[in-house]
Amino acid sequence: MGLASSLTATVEGVAAHMVTVEANVGPGLPGMQMVGLGDAAVKESRERIRTAVANSGLPWPRTRIMVSLSPAHLPKAGSHFDLPIALTVLGCLDPELEPVLRRTMFMGELALDGSLRRVEGVLPMLLKAARERERADGTIDTVIVPRANAHEAALLDDTDILVADSLLQVWHWLHGGAALEQAVRVPAAVDALVGGPDFRDIAGQALERRAMEVAAAGGHHVMMVGPPGSGKSMLAERLPSILPPLSVQEQIETTALHAAAGVSRGGVVRMRPFVAPHPSVSKVGMIGGGSGMPLPGAVSQAHNGVLFLDEASEIASRVLDELRLPLEQGQVTLTRGKRQVRYPAQFQLVLAANPCKCGKEGTQCSCKAHVRANHLSNVSGPLRDRLDIFIRTSTQSAVVSAVGAESSAVIAERVAEARERAAARWSAAGLGPVTNSRVNPSVLRRQFPLGEDVTAFLEDKLADRILTQRGVDRVLKLAWTIADLEGASALHIGHVGEAFDMRDVSPAGVAA
Repeated sequence: MGLASSLTATVEGVAAHMVTVEANVGPGLPGMQMVGLGDAAVKESRERIRTAVANSGLPWPRTRIMVSLSPAHLPKAGSHFDLPIALTVLGCLDPELEPVLRRTMFMGELALDGSLRRVEGVLPMLLKAARERERADGTIDTVIVPRANAHEAALLDDTDILVADSLLQVWHWLHGGAALEQAVRVPAAVDALVGGPDFRDIAGQALERRAMEVAAAGGHHVMMVGPPGSGKSMLAERLPSILPPLSVQEQIETTALHAAAGVSRGGVVRMRPFVAPHPSVSKVGMIGGGSGMPLPGAVSQAHNGVLFLDEASEIASRVLDELRLPLEQGQVTLTRGKRQVRYPAQFQLVLAANPCKCGKEGTQCSCKAHVRANHLSNVSGPLRDRLDIFIRTSTQSAVVSAVGAESSAVIAERVAEARERAAARWSAAGLGPVTNSRVNPSVLRRQFPLGEDVTAFLEDKLADRILTQRGVDRVLKLAWTIADLEGASALHIGHVGEAFDMRDVSPAGVAA
């Protein structure tokens, strides 16, 4: 007979909430009752837990067991409740364990033999535990996770996060037995991009390669229009190979998002995501949603990476227009009843489309005038205005041999140097190490005045309605990226002219 408690957490989106697991063993018919809004995985765990405890050779109460998951109003989901529930119930039989149990956070799914299996959503729970421990009245001393989650836990580099293989091993540790191993950081696996898509595979197309390098250096959004076989998909697939590696914080964010979306392959996401949904993608598939807890969509799955929308002319206009807010705000807010979930969505957008319905370019096009006029009408003006670079690919710029083409590694070095220059400049301006594409336009005008020739050039484009005010801001951000790649400390008319050409905003251009 007794009462015990331990700690765990539950994940809502990519945010975690602390949960106190309480158990009471008292008089009554044998059985275990759970309260606290647990989902099916939690409710079905009773027999799994009892069997795992029995196969571990540990005692199990032969009387009434009441388990409460607090706070009671908060929905609980996941199989990671197995371990804390089992240990809390066992703690009722050994009151001396109560002080340790209530200051330890547990998570882990139990197999029938008592071994611990990997669980999803570990990183948000560990981050929540770290924040709780930073508080003056923090109640967590130690966190225990399954060994299969060790790579994720090691990202936090916290010596108080321990890994275990089984329920019995944790039970012995609680009684002062053998120490558990720390979740120490291990060297990253061999770069997954080695042998993968590389820019040295692209023959010719110097202008297109240059545009993608600028896009990578400044985090700019791109739209490519050209006939089939002109290299649009090849260019897009190789963009992640020249982007800087994910930082530890970015790895944590990306891994947590992929786990929340149910697309996690296990372990840590170490490479920049490349997400390419089918043109038939729905609004929910793009932005996120669904019944119950809204799940992250493609824009959030591509967070810290690239979102590639091929055959953009086939995507519904209402779906494409949903991209406008994430592109500006860098996040998605999903509301279901009284519950609101926010998912980060800072991605680099790449659109690709054929020049016409028939896919042919120039005089080879056999489509009627109204078909050509309506092509890409689903890409609205406001969305186009949020794109920085427009590329018209052509089969005429391709060559047979790719010998001598620069590799992704060489281009990535220049991109990294350009980003370092930008980060230093914007940090000195009080913005932090942001990319050029995310700089506040007011800072550009206030702290970085333009030369008379640049000002006159942009005012002419504004007066002729070739550029909007947002378009001017985009040209300036793009020009700064070009300057960073050249190592220049200030803008000149050449940078702005090339940036204007890359936006391709002439009446005959893609963005018209």
